[in-house]
Amino acid sequence: MPTISSPGSPSPGIEPHKARAMAESFGIDAERYDRTRLRYPGALVERIVATAPGPDVLDLGCGTGIAACQLIEAGCRVLGVEPDARMAGFARRTGIRSEVATFEEWDPAGRDFDAVIAATAWHWIDPIAGAAKAARVLRPGGLLTAFWNVFQMPPDVMDAFAGSYRQAVPDSPIDLQAMAGPAAGTYDSMIGKATGGIGRTGAFGEVEQWRFEWEWHYTKETWLDQMPTSGVLTRLSPDQLAPILDSVGSAIDRLGGGFTMPYVTMAFACRRNDAAPTG
Repeated sequence: MPTISSPGSPSPGIEPHKARAMAESFGIDAERYDRTRLRYPGALVERIVATAPGPDVLDLGCGTGIAACQLIEAGCRVLGVEPDARMAGFARRTGIRSEVATFEEWDPAGRDFDAVIAATAWHWIDPIAGAAKAARVLRPGGLLTAFWNVFQMPPDVMDAFAGSYRQAVPDSPIDLQAMAGPAAGTYDSMIGKATGGIGRTGAFGEVEQWRFEWEWHYTKETWLDQMPTSGVLTRLSPDQLAPILDSVGSAIDRLGGGFTMPYVTMAFACRRNDAAPTG
């Protein structure tokens, strides 16, 4: 599920999981989110199914159920936990079980799972408390994995976005310079923080990193359609958003009306130790 470049922090020094207004803003247009956000590579889904010891999956920050649908199609039984009631409601309307809560405050009510996943969502979870809770709800040998679709916008498109965003929202705390940098490096840093939280639990084995490379072609219309689902844009007014879309659209026109985006789906994965306590 694409973001502008990386989830990042809303301002320097603020951890994403503390930026609750942004984290819980995606349900403003849940239908658009579900329609425009990209799915995950089939090879990733296959690897999750092959690695987990069974079919019961807990999907953290499940949103509209994009990853959940893919896992259900692969034979899994999925329960979602989603802090935004609008997103959870959309997921339920498509047949996905979803409970409204942050993962840190969610009550598992004695339930446990073969896998805990977070699809473009782990950065919204406290990396220490989240890892500890994942260990408590996983069965022995259960899989914890989080993953993101990572990309880098064409420079002309990024420049158009950054310039128009600064004009439309001059007082925004968003770090546009960080967003324009190498996207994979940002995610490497997030995975490093996640690994630190996992290590503190003492409940997991070695953390692996998985990478899946692919690409997707966008027309101007399909790119502009998904842009309002980005966390840096979800809360802008129509008057603020319109010039940003116009500027980016003009940049895409100069590229011939579309572009092919290279993607890397980056993931971390680890198994819960058999001897780790549950509950």
